[in-house]
Amino acid sequence: MALMSATRRIATHPPLIPKTNTPLNPLKMGKAARTTLLLSPISTLSTLLTFPRFSSAYRSDYTQNTAQNRHASTSNVLNEQQYQEKEDLPVLGPNSLMSQKGHGTCAAPLRSPMRYGVDEKLANRICCFNRHYAEYSGYFLKTSWIEEVDPRTPTTYFDPATGKPLFRAPIGRSFMEFLRESKKHGWPSFRDEEVIWDNVRCLPNGECVSTAGTHLGHNIPDENGQNRYCVNLVSIAGEPVFGE
Repeated sequence: MALMSATRRIATHPPLIPKTNTPLNPLKMGKAARTTLLLSPISTLSTLLTFPRFSSAYRSDYTQNTAQNRHASTSNVLNEQQYQEKEDLPVLGPNSLMSQKGHGTCAAPLRSPMRYGVDEKLANRICCFNRHYAEYSGYFLKTSWIEEVDPRTPTTYFDPATGKPLFRAPIGRSFMEFLRESKKHGWPSFRDEEVIWDNVRCLPNGECVSTAGTHLGHNIPDENGQNRYCVNLVSIAGEPVFGE
């Protein structure tokens, strides 16, 4: 379909070379027509190879559908290094991940207590009964988060619904770089290599969720088009659960 669309776009371009049954003589053609005659096969091939393009914010429907079909047969359990080697991040998931369960989109109320002194009522609303809204910008700086994390080593952040790890940061940058970007944007902001893809998916509309149905935030690419997962602190303030 994409190739057909591209072909139609090319076909509707006004031709510079006149339509005629007489063989064309480049020596009697204008400069613009000669250039078009010589380069038209190259430009046609170039157009087909570069179509469709990515938007600056989210991938096109074509790319989303292709990536989703490709991941449908992939095991949910791949280690972090394998995902980092892929070029098709984020890992897409179906909208059914956010279907209604026992407690909104979560199976049960969030586990208590939660980390960083977050508001647990706010956390339940955002994580389990919400698809679009977020804690207010800068909320994470009003909690005890900055006092509890160790800037010398990466911190793992857990799903408050299941206790499974969701993010680990900073990876490939300093804590100050991670903090600076999060402050600038207003929410904890993670990069591809900082996501634990075993337990995290992005939906076609850019919503970032856990595989258990916890709303986390959204993928809002930066000015260079690089993935940036802007996440509510309440959505990653769970305590770890081992052996369950």
